Amino acid sequence: MALGQTQREQVERRIRAAVDRLLAGQIPEGGACDVKTLAREAGISRAALYRTWGHLEDEFEKRRAAAWAAGHQPDPREARIGRLRDLNQRLTSKLACTRTELTLLKEQHRRLLSVLAAKDDELERLRRELSTFARTHAGPACDNEQGDDTGSVIPLSRR
Repeated sequence: MALGQTQREQVERRIRAAVDRLLAGQIPEGGACDVKTLAREAGISRAALYRTWGHLEDEFEKRRAAAWAAGHQPDPREARIGRLRDLNQRLTSKLACTRTELTLLKEQHRRLLSVLAAKDDELERLRRELSTFARTHAGPACDNEQGDDTGSVIPLSRR
């Protein structure tokens, strides 16, 4: 069924009004700033929008792209998605840095445990050496197995 001139003008006004509302951020519940919502808001089918009013659909796409390029996000969901994508990218980058740092810290921890174990082995060896030295060099007057000469220390008098 062909539309009369008056009907065509009415539909075109409804499409233009819907374009203005969507680009102003007046997104209906369950809608988005897209062609599907534009057609629904104008009260026509998407096929009719593409077939009969394709020039208005093109104008809508150009104005929407210009708004996005200017930093204006008419669709709050799209703006939120953009912010969440940016946040996700920053957090992913931070996580990668944290993982790298954790790997380095684990390696440093492993090295320090190795050094600590070597120092503990050296300390045990020195204790055994000292014990052996004390036993071989201790005279008959020494009762202490450690080789300490604390038995010959004179206590300080109390005042």
